[in-house]
Amino acid sequence: MRKIRFLLLAFLIVAIPAISFAQFGVSIMIAPPALPVYEQPMCPSAGYLWTPGYWANGDDGYFWVPGTWVEPPMAGLLWTPGYWGWGGNAFAWNEGYWGETVGFYGGVNYGFGYGGIGYGGGYWNNGAFFYNRSVSNVNVTNITNVYEKTVINETTVNHVSYNGGEGGVTARPTAAEETAMHEHHTPATAMQTQHVHAASTNHALLASVNQGRPAIAATAKPGEFSGSGVAAAKEAGAPYKAPENRTTENKAAENKATENKAAENKATENKAAESKATENKAAENKATENKATENRTAENKAAENKSTENKAAENKAAATRSNENKASEKQAAASRSNENKTTQKAAAPRSNENKTAESKAAPPRSNENKAPHAQPAAHAQPAAHAQPAAHAQPVAHAQPVARAQPAPRQSAPRPEARPESAPEKKSPGGKEQPRQ
Repeated sequence: MRKIRFLLLAFLIVAIPAISFAQFGVSIMIAPPALPVYEQPMCPSAGYLWTPGYWANGDDGYFWVPGTWVEPPMAGLLWTPGYWGWGGNAFAWNEGYWGETVGFYGGVNYGFGYGGIGYGGGYWNNGAFFYNRSVSNVNVTNITNVYEKTVINETTVNHVSYNGGEGGVTARPTAAEETAMHEHHTPATAMQTQHVHAASTNHALLASVNQGRPAIAATAKPGEFSGSGVAAAKEAGAPYKAPENRTTENKAAENKATENKAAENKATENKAAESKATENKAAENKATENKATENRTAENKAAENKSTENKAAENKAAATRSNENKASEKQAAASRSNENKTTQKAAAPRSNENKTAESKAAPPRSNENKAPHAQPAAHAQPAAHAQPAAHAQPVAHAQPVARAQPAPRQSAPRPEARPESAPEKKSPGGKEQPRQ
């Protein structure tokens, strides 16, 4: 409801005519009730200034804010009451303020010195306030700064509580009031604010309850709603006329607007939640895709590294095997060469042995011829049966090619048949003579 009022207020700032240049508050379509008739409580002490009561508007409609005596923020300041002003399609509340002069308050006759123009209840002089006893209720025993001056009301005397609109006051600001409107202003004091709040929470002050005649019309001090300082209203300023279902209609409209607003907010929240969920889902999917891509990249990288490592290992192993094979081949070749040389060296003595055997086995024929009667060499042990050198232990498994062939058995040459020779001559004495 308050939001609706603020929207109307924003509109009224543009729509309200020049009479409503004061500070704005809430706005409403229904005019406030008439001002109640009551007596002013006695001023509690010197220096207090009177602030008239008025009808304020809250969640439950209009409620009465009792008039009260208030200490000003500083000496020399006067109070300009607030007022309701019609702006063409709604009523707007113009806040009151403190200033050096009293400004325009809608021409509303609040009484007790506020007859619609200016203030006739007193004035400041050298830091002291002097009270006009003709309109201000003061105890002259306690307050000596007093005077009496008849206040002539220059506006229509009635109890209308608003300016403009149907039945409202038709006053317009004077030149002096226009000037006062542009002067420096001080807002209501903390005590004044608390006073209004206390009134808003008092059910008995609702216009719908008191019918325009509040039991607490005025107080001696702000917020004191009980005791001897409280003044009750004598009567309502005019017969109270309840807004014909307008309040109920407005309430229903406000409730409907609130429901619609709640539905819109709910829809907006749901939309925002859906969008958020979609964004989160997209972010999760994106993160999952990125993670999968990273994993695949890592796997591919690992596979490539593994393949490279395996390839390097294979190449290294192949190179190592090749080097080992080459070394083995070189070693084997060297071994074979050494074996062949060793075999050749071993075969050389055998060859010498064979030659020696042959030489021994074959006596020179000249001797055979010269000594035919010698024992035939055939019965001598053949040299061929000597241990062959070819059967020496092989060195490092030498190849068969390197194995020396055993020397062929050398048999003694068979004695040639001796030629028939003439019978040997015997020497005298029977002995054979040697051959020549």
